[in-house]
Amino acid sequence: MFSDSTLQISRWLLAALGTQSFLYHEDRIPRSGSVLVVSNHRSFLDPVLLTAAIGRPIRFACHHYMGQVPVMREVVTTFGAFPLEEPTHRQQHFFEQATALLQAREMVGVFPEGAEPMVKFTPANTVGKFQRGFAHLAMRAPVQGLAVLPVAIASYQEQSIRSTVPLRLLSLFDPSEPLFSQSGWHPLIIYQRTNILIGRPYWITPSVKQRYQGKEAKKVVTELTEHCQGEITQLLSKGCL
Repeated sequence: MFSDSTLQISRWLLAALGTQSFLYHEDRIPRSGSVLVVSNHRSFLDPVLLTAAIGRPIRFACHHYMGQVPVMREVVTTFGAFPLEEPTHRQQHFFEQATALLQAREMVGVFPEGAEPMVKFTPANTVGKFQRGFAHLAMRAPVQGLAVLPVAIASYQEQSIRSTVPLRLLSLFDPSEPLFSQSGWHPLIIYQRTNILIGRPYWITPSVKQRYQGKEAKKVVTELTEHCQGEITQLLSKGCL
């Protein structure tokens, strides 16, 4: 069972690293019920920051290789993350795991930009294209009163260590990831000061779910995806000034 002790561990880790975090628009956070947290992603600290800031345990979906690398596997599962399966079973596994957690009225976290921002160093105020799997999950999950909560992690000051693990070494643990076939190193970003900005939640009401069928399904998925990406982009433009 995922324990509230994860909150204490998250706050302890941030304090040990000297990472300062400031929360904005806290009133937008649902304090109960099922919540799907959607955020931008540049650092291994992102799940820790979000857990500490929001104040509720969050179960994050993470990359397949994180569940294959010794030590890293133990770390991510301790924090309540669930590594995804290989590509042939990934989507089904994600839906099953995330749906079960949402039905238990837990918070589930996703980073819809995928692995690229973690592998390629990107500016703090930019957001990559969102994958739409989280939007399909939100529409399909048999959960009443689900809130999809966009959250922006805006970095003011950070330290980048660009020579941690060779990307090609990671391909030994996940040969299916094309990003690991290139030369170079996996960057490591340690935040010194960040703003956590909460966006406007998107509530999955019965009327919204009714639209998720036929030709209308693609439209409602696009609306939800664009809502989350738009909120995060707008908040980053303010939070990184």
